[in-house]
Amino acid sequence: MDHRTPTPENPWLALRTLTPARIALGRSGTSLPTGAQLDFQFAHAQARDAVHLAFDHAGLATQLAERGRDSLVLHSAASDRHEYLQRPDLGRRLNEASVATLRQHAQANPGGVDLAIVVADGLSALAVHRHTLPLLSRFEEQAAADGWTSAPVVLVQQGRVAVADEVGELLGARMTVMLIGERPGLSSPDSLGLYFTYAPKVGLTDAYRNCISNVRLEGLSYGMAAHRLLYLMREACRRQLSGVNLKDEAEVHSIDSEHGPAQRGNFLLGEG
Repeated sequence: MDHRTPTPENPWLALRTLTPARIALGRSGTSLPTGAQLDFQFAHAQARDAVHLAFDHAGLATQLAERGRDSLVLHSAASDRHEYLQRPDLGRRLNEASVATLRQHAQANPGGVDLAIVVADGLSALAVHRHTLPLLSRFEEQAAADGWTSAPVVLVQQGRVAVADEVGELLGARMTVMLIGERPGLSSPDSLGLYFTYAPKVGLTDAYRNCISNVRLEGLSYGMAAHRLLYLMREACRRQLSGVNLKDEAEVHSIDSEHGPAQRGNFLLGEG
């Protein structure tokens, strides 16, 4: 123990350079050191703030317009944040005015589209503000090369994942992808999730969706998320399904294979 501090020397401290997880925090007597306790309180406050941060849909719509991308601003059946957090079911459906807006758009643009992109605040508007535009830039660049058609980006206030099913059904979209703020963790208040559905319609369960999670600078990169989503879209159209029966077996280029063949399949599943 250093005579200048009551905190014993921590031999595991070097492990903290390898992970953001709260390990090797040390101790002061029978308690956490003050620094570790303050770090925890700060992270907890960040997570709470992310949940209650208002969705700047107007700012996002403006930024999309500056990039030449149209958008529609809608609202779920949850009237405010308090009701949204108390009633998850209301966040899964659009309010009447939003349904009417989408029906008018569909009548003016008959024939449907390949993809409807839906953006909702979810449980972290912070994630949406930080990652939506850079992710869409990477994704739409590759999607355009494949020739996919898409509707205006739909921005849903107080929305949950399943609201994309109603959006896709009303727009006559073959597929939907929901970009939504994930539940904040104590080390990740700004994690963005992608939920992909083929043949969307009201009433589908999560078994019909594919999830790509933890899209952020410290997690899954924008390029890799776009690569995985495009793979799912191609396979979904080929096999006419999504969800538990559609596995992510996208080719992943690792550092070792940068100048050689790509690694086939999901590395979590091993060889085979």
